[in-house]
Amino acid sequence: MGSKYTRGCCGWLIVALIAALVATAAMFAIMKRKPGGGSRHLKPLPVPGPPGAIDSKYGDALGVALQFFQVQKSGKLENNQIPWRGDSAVTDGKEAGLDLSKGMYDAGDHIKFTFPMAFTATVLSWSVLEYGDQMSAAKQLDPALDALKWITDFLIAAHPSDNVLYIQVGDPDLDHNCWERPETMTEKRPLTQINKKSPGSDVAAEAAAAMAAASIVFKSTDTKYSDVLLQHAQKLFTFADTYRGLSSESYPKLQDFYNSTDYVDELLWAASWLYHATGDQTYLSYVTVQNGQTFANWGKPTWFSWDDKNPGTQVLLSRLNFFGSKQISNAENEGLKSYRDTAEAVICGLIPDSPQATASRTGGGLIWISGWNSLQHATNAAFLATVYSDYMLSSRTAAVQCSGKYYSPTDIRNFAASQANYILGDNPMKLSYLVGYGSTYPQQVHHRGASIPADAKTGCKGFQYLHSSDPNPNIAMGALVGGPFQNDTFVDLRDNAVQTESSTYNSGTLVGLLSGLVTTSSVVQSFT
Repeated sequence: MGSKYTRGCCGWLIVALIAALVATAAMFAIMKRKPGGGSRHLKPLPVPGPPGAIDSKYGDALGVALQFFQVQKSGKLENNQIPWRGDSAVTDGKEAGLDLSKGMYDAGDHIKFTFPMAFTATVLSWSVLEYGDQMSAAKQLDPALDALKWITDFLIAAHPSDNVLYIQVGDPDLDHNCWERPETMTEKRPLTQINKKSPGSDVAAEAAAAMAAASIVFKSTDTKYSDVLLQHAQKLFTFADTYRGLSSESYPKLQDFYNSTDYVDELLWAASWLYHATGDQTYLSYVTVQNGQTFANWGKPTWFSWDDKNPGTQVLLSRLNFFGSKQISNAENEGLKSYRDTAEAVICGLIPDSPQATASRTGGGLIWISGWNSLQHATNAAFLATVYSDYMLSSRTAAVQCSGKYYSPTDIRNFAASQANYILGDNPMKLSYLVGYGSTYPQQVHHRGASIPADAKTGCKGFQYLHSSDPNPNIAMGALVGGPFQNDTFVDLRDNAVQTESSTYNSGTLVGLLSGLVTTSSVVQSFT
């Protein structure tokens, strides 16, 4: 009896000891997987192969988001899929002997601003270049290419000579004095151009970035069109760099709408895209050796937006540091390392439990920087985080270090997914901020065309539809509205443009974000 008990007791002690060891090992493994878990020896994750299974949530949302570009189109529509939209602004540019009818309205009004429109094209191109295979797997590549070309067709037409670019179609004062459908506009639509005497390096360089990036997108399917885009991009960059100045200084009225705070970020952004498009070392030297120290604000993370391209440039150029190139000199590599270090500082500011995490968030976890169009910065930041995490995965980079803590590509991707999920309804309001997605989304988007019945005869003064308490008669499919206040609340009123107005440039990065999350695959090491 005694010996039996002793053997049983020893057996249980052995079992308990093994269980304790297993539990300890499991806890250590969990600590390693937990964001910032303290291990500097995280193992690189496997490199993804071709696109895997489609996440239906993000796939459905991507299909909805892309429809907003159809809603925003100007000109004579082709294969129109939006029943309440029709041809509009078909004579834009006629006074200058140009066809500026294409392009897109920037938001809920009917002005065409080249600056945010070009930014939309740049980030759309970037999205296709990084995630075109994933878009294709989700059957959404063709709508993205269609939207992109509608903008680049406008940009080509808006650049009739080397040192002239049309940067605005329409008069904001006249436009904002009306509430009407674009199809019935009768107001004058004057043109605004930048040139040698009235420069606008910010807009010219952004247009150069857009056309350089788009030239890579179309290179494999339409070589002639790609070549035309690249020629325009190179000439516009030379124009922007030679005749320096802000468009809002040449035309002070622009300060009320798209008041760019600088132009050197656009010069770096454009040169970065031109390097990717051409492989010309001159452009790489421009952003590293020649102007990196002066223009790039290395070590000072900021927020990616239509105004500030620095974070985008930092992430874009970090791919050269991740994947390398034999043609890059030591001095250029030093500059690229500084871009990557700053990109990592951006990423460290986004991960919620990082020691460097920004406190600029809502209680629901959304990055929140500004009350007007609050979703802009969250969407842009999440897009950059997705791209950066995929660079890490594809280069077998195990982790980023944030003040002594280590974070894996999965941790970074989880942050990006949290922002996307918030947008799609996982928020305190239980509201999808993407119009047309889910069962509950804003009904009073601040959008002229959506708010007025298609058969209404309003003339210029259809303001009864702006102030109506009824839901919009037309759904602005894919519109990403401005977003919540910092306390996670949202007031769905058409008069509340701060929260309910949407914009094409928000949609550009949203498409990139959703395309990155819809499935996983390895990113290409070179765009060309």
